[in-house]
Amino acid sequence: MTDAENMAGMLLGRVLATPRTGRRRLVALAGPPASGKSTLAEHLADLLSRSGCAATVVPMDGFHLDNRILDALGLLHRKGSPASFDVTGLLRLVAALARDDEVFFPTFDRLRDLAIAGSGLVGPTCDTAIVEGNYLLYDAPGWRDLSRLWDLSIRLEVQRDTLETRLVDRWLAQGHTRAQAETRARENDLANATLLTRAALPADVTLTTAD
Repeated sequence: MTDAENMAGMLLGRVLATPRTGRRRLVALAGPPASGKSTLAEHLADLLSRSGCAATVVPMDGFHLDNRILDALGLLHRKGSPASFDVTGLLRLVAALARDDEVFFPTFDRLRDLAIAGSGLVGPTCDTAIVEGNYLLYDAPGWRDLSRLWDLSIRLEVQRDTLETRLVDRWLAQGHTRAQAETRARENDLANATLLTRAALPADVTLTTAD
């Protein structure tokens, strides 16, 4: 059994015991880039659904601003930083998840490096939405307004050297040279991880992994 599967099993009871304040239970799963958020979210959603609690994963990455906008703003080299996301749109979505029977959301295509509008759906049978992303527990204007919307917040922490290895491997898999991959990991992704560490809001649950 993988670490992500073990952690999902550990979280299952806590999620099921968390009361809803709205139409459906909202769970935030936050952590730095390459911390394993997406994998853990999928395992947790699967366990919840198999336990009779229908769950859907909603990735924050669908709120990346388009590269043309980032280029015009001089932020393309810092894609993935807080300023490169539509936090206002994300706030509207999370509020709708707590209120509306049916909610469409954007997803992010990593290979094409773009967001796709209306490509995800949280339907009326969904009991729990697991929102996963870097800045869901980030203490900065706009971002901190998310914290009041979560029924349960989870932070995933990973050692920095492990993050760097994963990030370099991620960029290599997308066709970059090793030098390019190491530069992008250190100058952008790990810089974002540092921001998260310095301005982290409290989480209900913190999980730490060594590898």
